Amino acid sequence: MGDVLRVVQLNCGSLIEPGWDERRHEVVAWLDRLAPDVVCLQEVWATGDEPSTAHWIAEAAAGRWHVAFDGAPFDPRLWPDESMRFGSAILSRWPIEDQALHRLPTVSDDLMIAGVPWELLWVSTAGLDVFSTHLVAPPQNTLDRQAQVLEVVRLIESTRGDKDELVFGGQREAMPAILCGDFNAEPDSDEIRFLRGLTALDGRTTFFQDAWVVAGEGPGLTQDWRVCPLAAALNVHRKRIDYCFVGDTFRRAGHAGRVKRAELAFHEPLTGTMASDHLGLVVEITWPTRPT
Repeated sequence: MGDVLRVVQLNCGSLIEPGWDERRHEVVAWLDRLAPDVVCLQEVWATGDEPSTAHWIAEAAAGRWHVAFDGAPFDPRLWPDESMRFGSAILSRWPIEDQALHRLPTVSDDLMIAGVPWELLWVSTAGLDVFSTHLVAPPQNTLDRQAQVLEVVRLIESTRGDKDELVFGGQREAMPAILCGDFNAEPDSDEIRFLRGLTALDGRTTFFQDAWVVAGEGPGLTQDWRVCPLAAALNVHRKRIDYCFVGDTFRRAGHAGRVKRAELAFHEPLTGTMASDHLGLVVEITWPTRPT
């Protein structure tokens, strides 16, 4: 791997979508093929003291994985088992040094929106700040997602502290933040344009690289009914809604954060079934301080 960080992103749909007992083996097969360093998963769940669905994946996959999972219950009117936690997981080849879960706000008070625990999960691992997020799903709920990306950026900035400060004439030593997730928003939406530094929201601006724009080829669709039976069963239109964002690389030592590769993953069956209604991503990023 040299000085490269390999990141995998997938909404694994382990709770609501059918066939998880078979699909989880497909997730493992793909992870073994891709051999990533860090994996961001959404729609992960656990009940009571049982390990999460991400822990099962980590146990079954090749090599040693460290797992951070956290989530929150649905509104009991949607899911009566309040011991169930629904959220994100981050798997790392290195120990998890710290983690935190943040609930994201909604503007709408509709039960199908406000009753779902949309979230941002952060971990610190091997000197990296990795974030996994899941934003409001319905295509028309752009105002909810705009409020959520504003909060995501505020939380990342608060977590990072001075790691991204640029001193005149100097270089930044820290790796930029890695932000992956199911954003449920297409590339030309204001919420994604905001993250890419192409528009302001509520008077605020930011900048992240969209790894697919930097290094991918083609449309990069991550829900496509033509290739995925689960997406076809849901009757969702073809779209790119899953992302790996990498923070600003400007004047970072050793070209840290340079996106070198972005490809689709989980886009064809290895075990006879598709992993999810979403396709995933594998992204390679320059990491000059990668531990040996």
